[in-house]
Amino acid sequence: MSPAAPPTPSPASPAPRLLDWRVRFGVLALIWGFSFVFIKVGTEGFAPFQVTFGRLLFGTAVLAVALVVKRDRLPRGARVWGHLTVAAFLLNALPFSLFAYAELTIPSTLAGICNATTPLWGMLLSLVALSEDRPTRVRAAGLGIGFVGVLTVLGAWQGFSGVDVTGTALALLASFSYAVGWIYVRRTLSGTGASNLSLAGSQVGLATLQLAIVTPLFTSLPTSVDVLPLLAVIALGALGTGYAMLLQYGVVAEVGPTTAAMVTYFIPVIATAAGVALLDEQLTWNTPVGALIVLTGAALTQSRRKPHPHPVAGNTATTAVPRTPTPDGATAFAARTAATPPTPVVGTTDGTLTHPVVGNRSAGAERVGTTDGTPCRT
Repeated sequence: MSPAAPPTPSPASPAPRLLDWRVRFGVLALIWGFSFVFIKVGTEGFAPFQVTFGRLLFGTAVLAVALVVKRDRLPRGARVWGHLTVAAFLLNALPFSLFAYAELTIPSTLAGICNATTPLWGMLLSLVALSEDRPTRVRAAGLGIGFVGVLTVLGAWQGFSGVDVTGTALALLASFSYAVGWIYVRRTLSGTGASNLSLAGSQVGLATLQLAIVTPLFTSLPTSVDVLPLLAVIALGALGTGYAMLLQYGVVAEVGPTTAAMVTYFIPVIATAAGVALLDEQLTWNTPVGALIVLTGAALTQSRRKPHPHPVAGNTATTAVPRTPTPDGATAFAARTAATPPTPVVGTTDGTLTHPVVGNRSAGAERVGTTDGTPCRT
């Protein structure tokens, strides 16, 4: 499905368009939710770095085809490519690898819930790194509630018994990397003039090169290749990293970043259901309860003050646009396509897209970042 702005239906027939974006929204949530199952299955046949490399390789292939079809150009300038290299590490290479290593010892359900903490880390970092993003009491409360949810998921009152501390820490660190990456992108990749698809494809391509260098140093070729793990890695890359970014781009272009951002809150629910149904992962009461608390806190951190009248114009109010989360750390490019007032600041997985799931555009246009450093995504 093309990420470009869809054909505009006639005023007499708006229903097909509404159905179209809702279907794509649901598919996007399913893809990103199932990504954690794909990671788990992939690590049963390949080393974590190999899973990440395959994911990025197939994701790059999908985005490269989209670039060719749309006849888009790659970004220009050494400075832009330098920033994209850092973004590729923080939003793709590092968190994707951390999630793959984490799921060696923790269930996919827990990894999906940890991914939902990205807005919380972004909120925490924004207190220091984004001076223009002033916290409110509601958002600060959301931060505290969210981390109470994390402790509930982990069963802190039981001394974290039954939870692998290392694996959980790696998953939380992956989500933290997303938050750092989005803040970096917001500060460095605004106003490049390149298209969102061009920046996204270049970023994922650079992450693929990074893993191509690292993977042979720490892994060896598998003696045999099982079909199921291979299919999981292909699906993880082609669907969860490549196609999901294109879907996110199209949804944002059609209904705007505010609605598209809601996909973030469906991901842990789907990841949990998929892990229990397909992988027979055990679920205790504190996991869904804690996940609900995490999502409540994450939603509160995205609240914004109501716009105030302009001190001179009186009736002219600025429009606050929420940031767009992505689980895969790449789809924030998509938010630039939404029709918004001049110079809003839009801030996001697979991760998915949104992400995946990155700011661009020239002066006077929209700046895109993430949900206080978010969705993304795996």
